[in-house]
Amino acid sequence: MFAVVHWNVNPEILPDLLPIRWYGLLFMSGFVFGYYLLEKVFKQEGKALTLLDSLSMYVGIGTIAGARLGHCLFYEPAYYLSNPIEILKIWEGGLASHGAVVGILLANYLYGKKYPQTGFFWVTDRLVMVVALAATLIRIGNLMNSEIVGAPTDLPWGFVFERLGDGIPRHPSQLYEALFYLLSFSILYRAYWKQQAGKYAGRMFGMFLMLIFGFRFVIEFIKDVQVDFEKQMALNMGQWLSLPLILLGFWLWYRSRQSELKGA
Repeated sequence: MFAVVHWNVNPEILPDLLPIRWYGLLFMSGFVFGYYLLEKVFKQEGKALTLLDSLSMYVGIGTIAGARLGHCLFYEPAYYLSNPIEILKIWEGGLASHGAVVGILLANYLYGKKYPQTGFFWVTDRLVMVVALAATLIRIGNLMNSEIVGAPTDLPWGFVFERLGDGIPRHPSQLYEALFYLLSFSILYRAYWKQQAGKYAGRMFGMFLMLIFGFRFVIEFIKDVQVDFEKQMALNMGQWLSLPLILLGFWLWYRSRQSELKGA
């Protein structure tokens, strides 16, 4: 039998020496691990590493800008449009994964305009492995921050997030997501290296969208709402934003399958 977990981890790694937060360290680790993974891919496919250096800059800016704007415009538009300077205060928290995806895609589009040697889908189909791994680390960071918590539960592995001060056992939804995103990374990694899925434009991207946002749609049923207006919604904001991405993912996957069958 499990016992309720009383979670009271300090968000700062060394609060008395250097106030670096676990979330920030894990967020940046996603970029570091992602770079080395893509370096292996670029070498395997004979692409110049200078292209990867430029891609890293584009994706880094796109991720942060997209995630921040996504949170501000999807979840608290009235406040941030009335106080636009607050949008720049990223250190105060507030990033949205759906916005990050849009930002990354826009960054890839602009990158492709300047560096047409690769192509939009060539980059995106390989980049999704990195994004899935980064999502794993980010959700662990959310756990360390005691944020994006699950709904109340009476299951024996519920977490009491002491920093919330309500004493209510909740689903450790951050862990659920982190584990599934790690599984998604493994599936995508195997699809690329073992099944040569990267040969079919859009397949890896489609798989990523179906896996990540399909799970995101389901997990939202056992997560606490992020903003009050979601309490009045049949589906919350995260679910509504996930639906078009799931459909896009299925279409991309189906299109790549049809292309494969025609070439067989």
